[in-house]
Amino acid sequence: MMGAQQTSAHPDWGYTAMARPPIRPQTWTPPPRSGRARAWRKHRSLPPLDLVPLSGLGPEDVVVDALGRVLCGVADGRVLRLSPDGREAVTIADIAPGRPAGLEVLPDGRVLVCDARRGRLLRVDPDKGSVETLADRQGGEPLRLVSNVVAAADGTVYFTESSRRFGIDDWRADVLEHSGTGRLLRLAAGGGEPEVLLDGLQFANGVAFGPDESYLAVAETGDYRVTRYWLTGDRAGDYEPFVDLPGFPDNLGAGTHGLLWIAMVAPRDPLLDTLHRVHPAARQVLWRVPEALLPGPKPTVWVIAVDTAGRVVHDLQGPSAAFRAVTGVAEHGGRLWLGSLTEPSVASFDLAAVRV
Repeated sequence: MMGAQQTSAHPDWGYTAMARPPIRPQTWTPPPRSGRARAWRKHRSLPPLDLVPLSGLGPEDVVVDALGRVLCGVADGRVLRLSPDGREAVTIADIAPGRPAGLEVLPDGRVLVCDARRGRLLRVDPDKGSVETLADRQGGEPLRLVSNVVAAADGTVYFTESSRRFGIDDWRADVLEHSGTGRLLRLAAGGGEPEVLLDGLQFANGVAFGPDESYLAVAETGDYRVTRYWLTGDRAGDYEPFVDLPGFPDNLGAGTHGLLWIAMVAPRDPLLDTLHRVHPAARQVLWRVPEALLPGPKPTVWVIAVDTAGRVVHDLQGPSAAFRAVTGVAEHGGRLWLGSLTEPSVASFDLAAVRV
């Protein structure tokens, strides 16, 4: 979950410099920037976008149910469900003052919702309009920035906590600090307290299953990569880097033919890379400057698809005056749907227009 630079009027970023929490920056040497990262403006192979306006701002994640209806959550706390043609939208839940982030449609039609503001994993019943809390604590401590979620065929739920130190309003603090407090958690089908599978992740974000649910792919936004955690076989419980990326990954979506779609918020920022390498005090100074002067992700629309070996199959990027900062991605019926933390719409394009 990450977004483009905003003014203080934005509901997800409305704080002043005086209200910012202190940061404890860690020195880190980012991996070398690839040629793709340096030349991102030259890659404009993204097909034309179709936009569906919403009655709210910031559809951070997008998922599609069995009837082809797109679901998303907006900044005012509502979870919306769009008709397949996008002409009608209904509110299936309202978790205000919470902020819906990652979503997952269950086989029985209920929907898992990550409340990124209040640190909760929820289950919504669209028919009843009910909201049930499945998890809000781990190890006796409240969860913080709950980000994304998937459910296995046996009912086991896996979800990410981006940061244990900062909330959604202060996501920049976590990226600047680079202290690695993100986690991957597992919640048994019968409920109870979630179990920590991976700790020390750099802003753990999107999560998606590999084919046959043999592994989980987890986006680490702060480390420009996706990590693979094995669920089955001889390597169950092991994890490894899956794909290194030329930008900031956000949510993930399982695609056809074993593909993994990666929502790319923006390219890497050379200034941020430099600040990570130098004395931590430089980042503390930057964190105190007015928000309007803070570096923000460059406006672009960008998605990447990789195969099960982590090889890039599609790298689609281009400018758009009406949509930017892709944070969610879902493939359904030959189309790719896109969400954004900053826009008043969801977008889609025809995958048939993509050249392999």
